[in-house]
Amino acid sequence: MKTIIRSITLLFAVCISINAAAQDAAKPKPSPAATATGKIKDATITINYSSPAVKERKIWGGLEPYDKVWRAGANDATTFETDKDLKVEGKTLPAGKYSFFLIPRESGTWTAIFNKEAKQWGAFKYEEAKDQLRVDVKTKALPATQERLVYKVTKAGFTLEWDKISVPVAVK
Repeated sequence: MKTIIRSITLLFAVCISINAAAQDAAKPKPSPAATATGKIKDATITINYSSPAVKERKIWGGLEPYDKVWRAGANDATTFETDKDLKVEGKTLPAGKYSFFLIPRESGTWTAIFNKEAKQWGAFKYEEAKDQLRVDVKTKALPATQERLVYKVTKAGFTLEWDKISVPVAVK
């Protein structure tokens, strides 16, 4: 009889654990993974990032401070991959996979960084010495709030849009 009760108790515990795990997996993630991909001339560009939401927070100069390296997304650092050499804002970026960072500035001229250490958690272990390329980019105001961070690849380059800011990066 004890064996039957233990078996039933164990089965019950397993069912509860499976149900709890299924409910947790069904919850939307606060910053879901996303990918933007496209062609610029004959190069294929892939940007992998996590997409946080504004959620009524002050983003620039608040959640994301000015003048500090930012992972340009959430969770792992955003990655930028190209299968061909590119000209980014007029400077050469060799084919490869990079972590992509931004330094937001209140002035509206931000620094875009392509770092050779592609796999990083956030910007916590970012090393400037591993930068492949740094370029300055001018931000643009968005006409409406972009709730969830998004990257877009176009024929002219790529943009990050979040909150009330668009960060276009020219690529040839």
